[in-house]
Amino acid sequence: MNGRILVAEDNPKQANLVRLYLEREGHDVLVVDNGRAALDQCRARRPDLVILDVMMPVLNGLDVCRILRAESDVPLLLLTARTTEDDVLLGLDTGADDYITKPYSPRELAARVRSLLRRSGVLAAGGQAVLRAGDLEVDPGRFEVRVAGRPVVLTAKEFGILEVLAGEPGRVFTRAQIIDRAFGFDHLVLERTVDAHVMNLRRKIETDPGSPGRVQTVFGRGYRLVAVGPSDPTPPAVAAPTPPPPRPPA
Repeated sequence: MNGRILVAEDNPKQANLVRLYLEREGHDVLVVDNGRAALDQCRARRPDLVILDVMMPVLNGLDVCRILRAESDVPLLLLTARTTEDDVLLGLDTGADDYITKPYSPRELAARVRSLLRRSGVLAAGGQAVLRAGDLEVDPGRFEVRVAGRPVVLTAKEFGILEVLAGEPGRVFTRAQIIDRAFGFDHLVLERTVDAHVMNLRRKIETDPGSPGRVQTVFGRGYRLVAVGPSDPTPPAVAAPTPPPPRPPA
């Protein structure tokens, strides 16, 4: 288990999506839907990190942040639809450690959470597992990709798609599933946009992008990642010794 995280979000759909992504990262997640419950649970359970939606009933996120900061040094991450500079500064002035605006991708949120947990000493640097499929390596913690040991530079969306596929090599993901897992709240990503990102991704990681062997299309379904090349080279098998021919009769 990486960390104990309290999420205060009154939108059930967004709260569930945040919980699912953070649990995939190995965190223990508790969700509440108002500021008063967030304050009570934080005092009772002492989480490693608190994620607060700014606009919540009973007690808003800024008030909860201000109270918690006076009581403890728990890392605080604010979620909000407000995007002006004054709003950002207000959130930070109340004691928040980080501030993320909606819409945002769960990958970005997970990266912010990892950073805060590392800074607080809960999560060791490089604590997230490297994903491997054949000679392809995806390192989410360092945002790095290597093919046969060669580093490959990807955009954030290309990396997000590859990370989803590399998480379960061989599994077929629909375009809708890829959007949900890689981009989440980013409502500007369309299914045809996924195809364009996959095409660019193939140019960077395939030996022959015109005949892809790693990121394969499953017609009528979506995409899957197939292992190409050895992931752990093993020594060649040693043949059993050939028995000597029988001796001729005397």
